[in-house]
Amino acid sequence: MTDPVLTSRNLTVAAAQFEPRIGDRASNLAAIERLVRQAAAEGADIVVLPELADSGYVFRDTTELSSLAQPVPDGESTRLLAALCHELSIHVVCGVAESDDGIFYNSAILCGPEGYLGKYRKLHLWNEENRHFAPGNLGLPVFDIGTGKIGIAICYDGWFPEVFRQLALDGAELICVPTNWVPMPGSESQADTMSNILTKAAAHSNGVHIVCADRIGTERGQPFVGRSLIVGPEGWPLAGPASADREEILLVQIDLSSAPRSRALNSFNHLLGDRRTDVYR
Repeated sequence: MTDPVLTSRNLTVAAAQFEPRIGDRASNLAAIERLVRQAAAEGADIVVLPELADSGYVFRDTTELSSLAQPVPDGESTRLLAALCHELSIHVVCGVAESDDGIFYNSAILCGPEGYLGKYRKLHLWNEENRHFAPGNLGLPVFDIGTGKIGIAICYDGWFPEVFRQLALDGAELICVPTNWVPMPGSESQADTMSNILTKAAAHSNGVHIVCADRIGTERGQPFVGRSLIVGPEGWPLAGPASADREEILLVQIDLSSAPRSRALNSFNHLLGDRRTDVYR
């Protein structure tokens, strides 16, 4: 299996790391707008923001979530981001709390210069999320933005290699990951976070760029690890990791055409073509 010779398709991608405030949508949307404008001013074509960036994360109960979640695309968060993308001629992927006929989803939206483009609903729910959210039911969509193809995953999805593999098989060259990573057992004595180890492995084994935007801070006793990261298709960091506790914007130019090229490891081996589908599904 070989890929065609491709011309360069350059994009500047950004991961915006900040601390959302639980229950304070106005403050969160103001921070989101400020960070998107700053990233755009620095040349970003695509900005990725954290998981549940508009609402905060540690809900007391589903009643609290219901007061914060909004419909997509008709809610305030989506309307704001769609207007920003239109004004600034950029794309944004942002985690939001979504309400759909009384059912709640941990979602991420994609907006571009044309406005709202689509959404992804988190497939793999972490811990207390299972009390409040329904598992995602939209599969793993891949969005063609003209310059290239984008997939989306959210946080704990990254612990499942099948997510990145399916997106790569469906043509994704860049995977955007809004996330709220928490410390994993044994991480205190380690130089790297498990989240970043898994991200680098997924990028390398699938030949994709991955942009992870994490949050910072401690919310109702739950600490978050920060350490946002942008990884190239060979598995090595291109920007970051960011700090564990500071608001930051990581910014780097990538060439989307390098993703399919990187899958050919040598004249014999291809990361996707070598799959033994006769043995495993």
